[in-house]
Amino acid sequence: MTRQRELCCLLMTEVAQRAVFWTDDSPVCEPMAHGEDIAAHFHDYGQLRYAASGALVTTTKVGTWVAPANRITWVPPFYVHSSRSYGETDVRVFPVPAALSEELPPEPSVFVASALLREAYLAMSGEHEPAASERGRLLLAVIGAELIRAPQEPLRLPEPSDPRLKAVTDLLHADPAMSATLAELGHRTGSSERTLSRLFGSDLSMSFHQWRTLLRIQRALLELCAGTSVTETAMRLGWANPGSFINAFTDLVGQTPGRYRSTAGAAHS
Repeated sequence: MTRQRELCCLLMTEVAQRAVFWTDDSPVCEPMAHGEDIAAHFHDYGQLRYAASGALVTTTKVGTWVAPANRITWVPPFYVHSSRSYGETDVRVFPVPAALSEELPPEPSVFVASALLREAYLAMSGEHEPAASERGRLLLAVIGAELIRAPQEPLRLPEPSDPRLKAVTDLLHADPAMSATLAELGHRTGSSERTLSRLFGSDLSMSFHQWRTLLRIQRALLELCAGTSVTETAMRLGWANPGSFINAFTDLVGQTPGRYRSTAGAAHS
């Protein structure tokens, strides 16, 4: 077993979800199996992560970011985060030079990757091109230029700090299709509907309905990326009919789920 793999196994078996300072340049050491977790950790450098196959979910104390096909995740220096894979996930990572880090957002973000960005990124990370080489400098310049102009995926799902609200969101994370009302969820977790409604507004700056819809859309991205049909995705995630799912998805993502599914398939072909 390599030193890198030993470090991965050590961190992934941490009992407590405390943040670990990770000095290695490749926290995701090998292709990840479906549902594999990387425990909470941080680096003293910024990091880009791209799933050449599968999908990667990045979670912090303040939110969750989903990066399926054709998306690149940015994690700033010293930002505590954990990860989970969906599908057989081949994650390509590399540290970001300080000059480029300063040009990128101060919190984790997911960028829509152009074909040029994706190919330059894969050449840089997959071939382990030294950043100091002439080719490495050129590839890094392309990556930086494309990232700075790339649109950001708007689907950050905020996570609560209040334990009463977290008890509710944990239930929904476990079953996004759950049709329970806020009052019913409050009954199950020991809080009133009024209290929970207030907490959604004060802690997450959105309503219960908005948060659950955003959670379902994030999961829909993963389903569609895996090749699930639009109709089956709608049914799996609790929409009454495909039309309401298509409308909600299009409003938040900016394209129809059918279009997104075909684009995700092309990115992985």
